[in-house]
Amino acid sequence: MRTRAIIFISILAVVTAVSFSGCKKFLDKDLQGTLTQQAFPVSPSDALLATNATYEAIREWYYNAGGFPIFDIMSDDARKGSNPGDAASTVGPYDNFTYTPTQDGLDRYWNALYVGVKRANVVIEKIPEIIMDENLKTRYIAEAKFIRGMIYFDFVRSWGGVPLVTTTDPPLKLPRASAGEVYSQIIEDLNFAIENLPMKSEYQGVDLGRATQGAAQALLARVYLFRSDFVNAEKYAMDVINSNQYGLEPLFVDANGVNGNNGIESVFEVGAIQSESTGSGGNQYANTQGVRGTPNRGWGFNRPTIDLRNSFASGDPRYPGTVINLGDTIDGIVILGDGSTPDITYDEQGNIIEIECYTRKVWVPGDNVITQWGCHRRLIRYADVLLMAAETLNENNKPAEALIYLNQVRQRARQGNNNILPDITNTNQSELRDIIFDERRHELAMEGWRFWDLVRTGRAAQVLGPLGFIAGKHELLPIPQSEIDISQGSLLQNPNW
Repeated sequence: MRTRAIIFISILAVVTAVSFSGCKKFLDKDLQGTLTQQAFPVSPSDALLATNATYEAIREWYYNAGGFPIFDIMSDDARKGSNPGDAASTVGPYDNFTYTPTQDGLDRYWNALYVGVKRANVVIEKIPEIIMDENLKTRYIAEAKFIRGMIYFDFVRSWGGVPLVTTTDPPLKLPRASAGEVYSQIIEDLNFAIENLPMKSEYQGVDLGRATQGAAQALLARVYLFRSDFVNAEKYAMDVINSNQYGLEPLFVDANGVNGNNGIESVFEVGAIQSESTGSGGNQYANTQGVRGTPNRGWGFNRPTIDLRNSFASGDPRYPGTVINLGDTIDGIVILGDGSTPDITYDEQGNIIEIECYTRKVWVPGDNVITQWGCHRRLIRYADVLLMAAETLNENNKPAEALIYLNQVRQRARQGNNNILPDITNTNQSELRDIIFDERRHELAMEGWRFWDLVRTGRAAQVLGPLGFIAGKHELLPIPQSEIDISQGSLLQNPNW
């Protein structure tokens, strides 16, 4: 197992809590023994703590779309999962697009993102005033701008234009910025990060896992891809590839598994340790999706669909690397599943509509819940960068070059078995576009990208329409009604909600 690093923080709630109001201070003098926004950060050690706090924000459970992997569940790759009655009224509506502006989880997701924004703004605004090593100061600010850019990308994908907060003391009533304005801020933040962050190989020891130049380049490539700016998306994806800092894990399961933590394929990940507390370094993301029942690894949400299962080519090692079936043995542990969950669910006509199974991509060796909290969630993998490069090269009329990177992904996937997953040779742009799209599904399944790939390529209505998706409505989430209610008229709801 490679060395794993996790960035910790222990700061009082008054420092890290989000408050975007213009409340008056009732005391002119800071309370003794209490950290306040005026008294923190003021020293080099404070600067480190404040920077680390930005990473803790993305390890919070609610940062993961309100706690549950709703973007997988909203796609054709996953169903709610867990026991049929568990969270049926709270998570279930994401399965069939019947959620509303008051849906459970939306407000927590929105608030968790602004917690991350606030923590990043503290670093960006306050650390420049601290007397400390200038190079380290610049790096901290660049790390915070990377995190802020990533979070605003979460925002703009999910809701479109949102209030753009770039200071620790914004006005009480802040209207929605346009999506274009949010994207401009993201691009500005990520360009600063690219110019001022180290390469991955320059980090050692406890600093492994921090934002890097390559992570910022890869994220910017993803941003431009979502905007269909294929020229810039190609540029930044190729910058990552040409940096020679990354590669593919020999085994597909290690791309998301513990043997690949902070490894060659990890461009950016959310680190964690085996602790049932986010504040002490644990991450509940995998526990939410872990095998339910025997062994007891978690709640069992986010179940791979029959459609996803059947879409893999025969013999593709990515199938067992993505799906855990009942009866499988992993790390010497037999998967028996949940006795209160039907092994097979049928519709009224007797057709199989769901099979009890789980996602392999959050598996952590062990047979109890605590170990599952140590999952390192990959947010950017090198395989994704290669597929972004392939997609953009094809769109930029360079199909022969696109095949190079597409086939690198397929070569790793077949793991030495040349009887499966042959290299693609088709250079017809339209046909290759579909091939790359399908490759993304099988390589990145259950990692939260399928829904967004369907939306950004204009395929969502066709693929997800039978599940309840309505074009012109479900491309964006509804703004939480609670936020509209407290905005005093400055927030308007998204179309058709």
